[in-house]
Amino acid sequence: MKIVHTSAANGDDTIYKTIEVAVIDRRDLTPSPVFPFPVVGDELNLIPPLNFAMVDNGIFRSGFPDSANFSFLQTLGLRSIICLCPEPYTEATTEFLRDGGMRLYQFGIESYKEPFVNIPQDTIREALQVVLDVKNHPILIHCKRGKHRTGCLVGCLRKLQKWCLSSIFDEYQRFAVAKARVSDQRFMELFDVSTLKHLPMSFSCLKRKGDEFLDPFAAAKEYFFILLEGSRHVRHIQQLKARHIVL
Repeated sequence: MKIVHTSAANGDDTIYKTIEVAVIDRRDLTPSPVFPFPVVGDELNLIPPLNFAMVDNGIFRSGFPDSANFSFLQTLGLRSIICLCPEPYTEATTEFLRDGGMRLYQFGIESYKEPFVNIPQDTIREALQVVLDVKNHPILIHCKRGKHRTGCLVGCLRKLQKWCLSSIFDEYQRFAVAKARVSDQRFMELFDVSTLKHLPMSFSCLKRKGDEFLDPFAAAKEYFFILLEGSRHVRHIQQLKARHIVL
């Protein structure tokens, strides 16, 4: 910026400011770099499998994945996959696992409708041993729809984490919705976790105190209820003032 000082005829000093403006050719400007999401085949295609969700640190659940889900699954950095279906993988899915260095654990549990549901406890127990081994993490658990067989395995894991049955059933029903089975819930209720209690669960996001697992969201829940009670108190005061009641 240039400052030009001149003197007017009446003796007053006047300061004129001349601003130099640089001319920029916008054609020479290069756009800021954009960092793309992980893609496959240069196409943005991050589609999670049906009923996908995170179970715990390094543990995920879903329905049967297909080629449309490959780019999304790549972002998880999976080491292992537990398949609870007896059907074999397609050649494309097998190649995807091989290229990604993922290990497949297949526990073929037949799918039946009530009242002929038969979930073998030994198979669920073997699958749980795979889930509890952190060397297999990150790991994906799936069946056909991610509802019944996957729900039973996750429910048994929750028993190891000392969840109450009502919370276990609530999680199961959120995925099974109208297809929830009484037989599945009875299986989870009667499943014996005593033979698995010696296995470590160092992966768990739950903080342990003594022999109990604490709710990791306990502090957030307490803060929420404080805000809720505070808002109720404010509304109560407003109602009293509206009735012209002096506090």
